[in-house]
Order: sequence, then C-alpha cells, then structure tokens
Amino acid sequence: MAISKQLKLLLTSGSLIAAALASPVQKPLNDDDIDDTPLPLVIWHGLGDSYSAAGLREVGALADAINPGTLVYFIRMDDDGSRDRSATFLGNVTEQVAKACADIAAHPILSTAPAIDALGFSQGGQFLRGYIERCNNPPVRNLVTFGSQHNGISAFRDCPWSDWVCRGAMALLKGNAWTQFVQSRLVPAQYYRNLDEYEQYLEHSNFLADINNERMFKNRTYRENLAKLENLVLYMFEDDTTVVPKETAWFEEVNGTEITPLRARKMYSEDWIGLRELDRKGGLHFRTAPGDHMQLTDQLLNETFAEFFGPIKKAKKSAPRPLMLGGGDL
Repeated sequence: MAISKQLKLLLTSGSLIAAALASPVQKPLNDDDIDDTPLPLVIWHGLGDSYSAAGLREVGALADAINPGTLVYFIRMDDDGSRDRSATFLGNVTEQVAKACADIAAHPILSTAPAIDALGFSQGGQFLRGYIERCNNPPVRNLVTFGSQHNGISAFRDCPWSDWVCRGAMALLKGNAWTQFVQSRLVPAQYYRNLDEYEQYLEHSNFLADINNERMFKNRTYRENLAKLENLVLYMFEDDTTVVPKETAWFEEVNGTEITPLRARKMYSEDWIGLRELDRKGGLHFRTAPGDHMQLTDQLLNETFAEFFGPIKKAKKSAPRPLMLGGGDL
C-alpha cells in the first residue's frame, strides 16, 4: 500500500485559546488504569486534507493492526469532508483548537481515558501541541509529529491550478499576512514567521507567537503542560520542498544559510514551553524521514506506532542523556 500517494497532507497551522482553557488538575494513574488496552489515538491532518480521506483512514487501520483495540479519533472541523478540507485553509486557528479541545473533552470514550496518544501530520502537529498547551483534557502521553511547522514557515507554498481554495487563500496571504482580517481567517498565515518581519509577527500573529511563548509574557501553563509529555517525537522530511524551511519541524531557527539548532536557542535555554525539561528526562526525540513532504511508508508508520503508542504499561521512556547541541536522537 502506497500511503505516500494518498497522504498528500500539505502544510499546518494552529490557534490561540483563552487562558480559561488551562489544563484542569489531573489525577495520577493508578493500578486500575494500567492494563493491556491501548490508549486512544487522536490524529489531526494537514493543509488540504480531510478527516475522512481514504489515506488517513488507512493510517488509522495501521495503528489498530499494530496495537489491536486502538480507538482512533480523527479531529475534524466539520462532519462534511469537503467543508473540513476547506477549514484547513480558511478559519481562525484559535477557534479551531478550542473546538478540538471541546470535542475531545466531550467524547464519551476519550473523555474517560486516563490519557491519549496524539499523531499530527504537517500543520496538525502544531495544532495538537496547541491542544496540549492550552487544555490537555484528557492529557496526552506521547505526541508524534511529521513535517510540522513548529517554528513557523517563511514562505507560502504554490498550489495546483485546479485547487481554487488553495490558490485563493495563498493569493490573500501574500502581502497581507499581518492584517487582522488575514490573521483571523487564513490558516497558514497564523503560523507564518519571517525573521525580516519579526516585530510584526510578535504583534499580530494569531497563533504561533503565542503557542511558542515568544512574547514578553510567558504562559506558565503552556510550559507545564508540554513538559508533562512522556515523549515528543519530531520527524523532519529529509527532502521536504513543501515546508520552508524544513528545519522548522525540529524547532530550528533558519536565517538565510545560518541554522541555529533548538538546543542553542533562547527558547530552549530559558525553557519557554518546556522543551528543555522534557529533553532532560529523555522525552525529546529528533527523527528524520526519507523523501519529500508527507511521503510516508507503512514501515515507518508501523515502527512509530509500535514504539510510542499502545497500552500504558508498554510506554517507552528513554534514559536521560547528556544535553548536546544540534538535532538527532543522540
């Protein structure tokens, strides 16, 4: 099965959720919670895709095959697949993350789970991180992201001539990214981050500047919630030509030809969102995937599902290791 042909997930984005959505007090897991039942898996798709897409459903089937009995829940902004796809281009990411928080908290099974696992494709990765930082109810154990724009994008992608939704959205983005109209309506603009316009980004970004705690005021809840993860797994595609820069998948800062690894950034040294704390307990993983954006193979997905998803007692926790500069599981 060639998932790469069906999983053409394009980019990714997120949103601001009010401080009122801060994570509630969570009780520790007890022996009654620990059995052979796999934790539910929540999946958020990327730009230009739909929760009902055949390729995404195949991913869910793979997850269940590796860990039989897995409840797979696909986040959606609308039950209609076409409207859900449009929402990946047009919408307020703050409201979208808030809806995901509400839908998951109200789900009859997810809401009673001791924890959930999460899988984010492209922009769905930073959106799920928004879920963790802003609500995290039920709490996420492991988050895996593929080609996500955690440090934003510095350029907008080209669209196929036949994709009028994409072309219309990108036409509005160019030259108007910092207007209130665009920041509240066009999804990719809400994770646009160009160092040449950094002050405008800090002032006007509807999602990314907030979720990365880049502004002067730092939200402690964001840091505390993300640091509670057992594992954050960041996959970067080696030949990614869709996401610019591709190193954003590892939270790296790219300025022209200069690349600053996450562990050399102030975001890490001052631990703005809990990445340093997570790293110190062995829970931060930098991984690479071959090929261009979202060219996933069954083998890579199966290995990921086996390593990071499944029952609570099967959770893998890496031993703490010395902190080193640069990406890569060292």
